[in-house]
Amino acid sequence: MSTMGFCCCYKQADVMKCVDTIVDKCTDPGCCLSRMRPRYKRLVDNIFPSVPQDGLVKNNMEKLTFYALSSPEKLDRIGEYLFQKASRDISRKRNEFVMIAMEAMDQLLVACHAQTLNLFVESYLRIVQKLLESSEPSLQILATQSFVRFSNIEEDTPSYHRRYDFFVSKFSSMCHNNNPNLVTMEMIRMAGIKGIQGVIRKTVSDDLVENIWEPVHMDKIVPSLLFNMHTMKSKTELVVESGISEEVNDKTDSFSLAESCLRELIGRASFGHVKSVIRPVLKHLDAHHMWVPNVFATQCFRILMFSIQSQYSYAVVETLMTHLDENSNASPKIRTSIADVLSKIIAIAANESVGPTVLEIINSLLTNLRTSVTRRPPSNIGLSESDGENEYREALIHALGEFAAHLPDYQKIEIMMFIMSKVPQFKSSNNPNDLHVQRMCLKSLLMVSTKYSSVQMNATFPQSFLDLLLKTLTASEDEIRFIVLRILHTLLDRHNNVSKLSKATVDISKSDINLEKCSRSDTIFIRKHAQDIYVSIYESLEMTNNTVDNVEAVYTTLALICIELLSEETVLDFIRLILSIQELAITNAVLSTQQKFHLHALVISIMLLVAVVTDLHPLKDYVEKIIEQRKLLSATHLLPEISIHNEVKSASLLPAGVLIEEPELTEALKASGIDITSEAGPVLTHRRSWVENTNMSMKGSFTDLSNLDLDSVNSTPAMQRRFSPNEDLSFEAMKRSLLDNPVIKVEQNTRQTQLCDMFRNTSFQDLVAISTASKDEETLHTKITDVFNKVDISNKLSNVETNNQPIPIYETLFPELFAF
Repeated sequence: MSTMGFCCCYKQADVMKCVDTIVDKCTDPGCCLSRMRPRYKRLVDNIFPSVPQDGLVKNNMEKLTFYALSSPEKLDRIGEYLFQKASRDISRKRNEFVMIAMEAMDQLLVACHAQTLNLFVESYLRIVQKLLESSEPSLQILATQSFVRFSNIEEDTPSYHRRYDFFVSKFSSMCHNNNPNLVTMEMIRMAGIKGIQGVIRKTVSDDLVENIWEPVHMDKIVPSLLFNMHTMKSKTELVVESGISEEVNDKTDSFSLAESCLRELIGRASFGHVKSVIRPVLKHLDAHHMWVPNVFATQCFRILMFSIQSQYSYAVVETLMTHLDENSNASPKIRTSIADVLSKIIAIAANESVGPTVLEIINSLLTNLRTSVTRRPPSNIGLSESDGENEYREALIHALGEFAAHLPDYQKIEIMMFIMSKVPQFKSSNNPNDLHVQRMCLKSLLMVSTKYSSVQMNATFPQSFLDLLLKTLTASEDEIRFIVLRILHTLLDRHNNVSKLSKATVDISKSDINLEKCSRSDTIFIRKHAQDIYVSIYESLEMTNNTVDNVEAVYTTLALICIELLSEETVLDFIRLILSIQELAITNAVLSTQQKFHLHALVISIMLLVAVVTDLHPLKDYVEKIIEQRKLLSATHLLPEISIHNEVKSASLLPAGVLIEEPELTEALKASGIDITSEAGPVLTHRRSWVENTNMSMKGSFTDLSNLDLDSVNSTPAMQRRFSPNEDLSFEAMKRSLLDNPVIKVEQNTRQTQLCDMFRNTSFQDLVAISTASKDEETLHTKITDVFNKVDISNKLSNVETNNQPIPIYETLFPELFAF
């Protein structure tokens, strides 16, 4: 260079500028001042070709990379210089050079992992932001692709000041792009979803950066993903019933990509962040009215449940149930749809729910059920609203059953006990809401019981649970009793016999049912609880509002007890119950004639089943003989099928030989090898005599069933209970009875048998004559006269005669009682 000669760059520069400024503005590699430029700038300039179509100069890029690795302190300057060049190219619309700058940035990011990379990243993110702010789709897509590559890089040092709020907002807005060109729109939307996915990957693993789980970010990310999933779902075949849609490796549409991003988002969420994701989902479904129909809502929640960490899955259920509580005043259709979604996902959370969480979920379902039942409907409610409320309750019950189905058996027992404790316990009520609450709770219990498999009865029926169940069995509402019986069916049936025993029949064989020998523990169980069970069943049959379904359900219950629990040790008590039911059909004055016929059919069917199950062939022959007698003597109305009895006959006019007679039954049992005198003598002649085999007192209206003659007399109007003339009630007699004198027992049994036979075989007119004998002499007037005549009142009053007739003493003492 000559003394007075200046380079071209100097001619363009202001003479007042410093030399550094002149040097910086020199971009011509052939210029004489270019050698004065910093080396990193010369290396950066060399990666750009003279013709942009040639692309990045790879040899020079390798030199730049080596320099960056050798001098990591220069990375921040390299990044800043690349940002300046890219900004000029963006403003000049030289997109080819912009792409070369971004490619260089990407390669430097991948190659360099020094501690000073943070400063370089700041320049990189500024370039990405510049590209995203551009209106050209190609640059936005380029920036997104570069950002996704950056999100996969694990940095060595944390960042304390980096923020991604702009990227969240920009990528979310790209997810809603409405470019008129459908291809361009799809590309931009997919780029936005990929960008969101990159932000998630970059932020969730770094606790020092901005918290991506804040509502301000989740309210943008989650709705953007759901928007693409919903708008593009018509392009993807969704099979909700068979499970969530399979994840596709090649994400060729925005729906699949958005679904994958949502899976990754909820999969990375910790327990404290689960609700941060679920809340925007619920808000989006509410705002866009996507609950009815709930196909998309179900799809979303199944994706969430299968993608979340398994130990946090119940948090999704709790959040959805809370949302259901918040929508308690919404329309029944919306609540039903939410409950239906809950029923389809609740089973997924059941396996991970333990301890109090299980009862919390059950309690919430029962609370919603009770709230629905007790909600007072508006005066202008229509039929469709009422039907919607019923569907809502059924959806809640179904959800409860689905939840219980996937729990272990010990937890199912706890759930059943918990539900039973929530059932209102009352014999009768005039409040329809109370009955409806009881009915719904029992339906929930029935749903849970169908998911339980009984093994041992003492584990299936804890004492408190059995007591509440039997107490409800005697409720005044026939439908409630029917539900309780169905619950007993599901818990008692261990060999799938309930479908074969749904109807009373006298045509059954041992090959028709599945039998297994009763275990010792089950024998102990039935001996311990037989009294309570049999008493409750008997009292339920005394109800006047029993329908055919109720009687059939009782038959099924007794048949299952016979198959599952009866043995030679306990069969006698069961037969006593059957005889008591027959006596109920004979002596009860409240039951209708048709109901009495139903009981007779029930008795003969169960007695035949007992003979078949226990292999008591003489008993079976005797029962079959009675069945034939009923057929021959036109007493088929006393046989099953119960539901086809339409002809009304008189219950008091029963032909001889059509009932089970105790003497013949006793002989049949003796011939079968059943010792009926081993415990308490020939007690088959006593009503409800199973109480004699227990050490517990009868409850409620039941009395000692060994006094059949006394109970029968008391049940007849205008008759009084009398003691036998020869009956000694002194202390010595009671002491002798405690010594178990066999002679006295035989005499007592003989007297009771004779009295029972008299009331069974004597006509009604003769019984009236016997019981009213000498009544004419023992009138009230005669008794009063005798009493007062025995009173000595000679010192108090004198006899006063009127018309030569003595005045009765009681008229003298109590004239006001005999004044006319």
